[in-house]
Amino acid sequence: MPYIANTPDDQREMLAAIGAQSIEELFDAVPSELRLGRALNIPPALTEVELTAHLADLARKNNAPGQKVCFLGGGSYDHFVPAIVDYVASRGEFYTSYTPYQPEASQGNLQVFFEYQTLICQLTGMDVSNASLYDGGSAVAEAVLMAISATGRKRVVTAASVHPEYRQILETYLINIGSELVSISTPDGVISPAELAAAINDDTACVLVQHPNFFGCLEEVEKLSQLAHDRGALFIVSVDPISLGLLKRPGDYGADIVIAEGQSLGSPMQFGGPYLGILACREKFVRRMPGRIAGETVDRDGKRCFVLTLQTREQHIRREKATSNICTNQGLFALRATVYLAAMGPQGLRETANLCLQKSHFALQRLTQGTGLTPAFSRPTFKEFVLRDTTGRVAELIEEASDSGYLAGVPLGRWYPELADCFLVTVTEKRTKSEIDALAAQFTRSFNPASVLHA
Repeated sequence: MPYIANTPDDQREMLAAIGAQSIEELFDAVPSELRLGRALNIPPALTEVELTAHLADLARKNNAPGQKVCFLGGGSYDHFVPAIVDYVASRGEFYTSYTPYQPEASQGNLQVFFEYQTLICQLTGMDVSNASLYDGGSAVAEAVLMAISATGRKRVVTAASVHPEYRQILETYLINIGSELVSISTPDGVISPAELAAAINDDTACVLVQHPNFFGCLEEVEKLSQLAHDRGALFIVSVDPISLGLLKRPGDYGADIVIAEGQSLGSPMQFGGPYLGILACREKFVRRMPGRIAGETVDRDGKRCFVLTLQTREQHIRREKATSNICTNQGLFALRATVYLAAMGPQGLRETANLCLQKSHFALQRLTQGTGLTPAFSRPTFKEFVLRDTTGRVAELIEEASDSGYLAGVPLGRWYPELADCFLVTVTEKRTKSEIDALAAQFTRSFNPASVLHA
């Protein structure tokens, strides 16, 4: 613990030791206009009892999915988590363990990472997966950096239908390395193949799309993949892992790198994180992957064991040879995803995906009956869709629904000004017919207040 100077004598002694005349002298480098010029407005200290009560009051202001019926999405989803996931992940051997530098003491973790990689490869159709990244946004950025390194090109083409926060993260990564980021607008909810073809040139390192995309719509991924490959660019796809219970695997339509947010695989929404970044690719790009890869081998007695096979990060190799500075990864969430996928199996994942599909289509039909809501896009969707409020009162509509116990959706105006009258609705396997009917009734009341009087 650092020493803290609490008395004037302590301060004078420390100032003398560093050769300063006053505390103010230490801040001479900070321009006066940037200084506060007054004491901090901090209330008096609270006792532990008072502080605990205060924090409880603040916590009660949160609207958590467990307290209201959740139709939120956009990268964080209220999927069912089997009890076995919490049980295994809470075991001390996993919950308190750290980075598996010493394989002889980390066989449990290394085997989990190996099994995780295997399951992700089976799920995506890719040849190799790393042992997880921080979240879906960091996975997008790392995948694009891989493509730039592999192709030697600088241009990155993406779609406005990719998660807006992922694109913001990507822009931050690229801004100082001389790369060009081109974003193609998607007024119809998906990227136009013709516009993509016009945007790709001989300096394009990769094409990045999301499928299903941020609006819930399905992209024409086979066409887009072919267009990218025709110009020598890599094709990167961000997927919803649950959707792969029904949709074709990215490896089967030509994806070179697949990324995903892994929260839906056995982790709760937990206020936005921490989450799990998934990244898998073709074998020829394996040495450009960030993070770590766990491998299987045998010990001197011929027994099966596990090791860290590839660690292309700065801590292990020379900086100029490193692929990234990814360090401690989301191993506990990779464990949760492993247990979830093993528990669900192919049939369970398919049933979950089908429930999401069927219930979301039922919800789209119900929520647009007798209300001022219409579908914003006429495209096939998986479990999310965008509704347009013809009266332009999205914020009020969502607030009224919240007051009635429903987290009705995510307003899109904060990212897409042209969609300020729209919001994103997500329907997972957890939502019931009665919950969907009740939200539809709530919207009907909001648009037809007179109906309440006659109810």
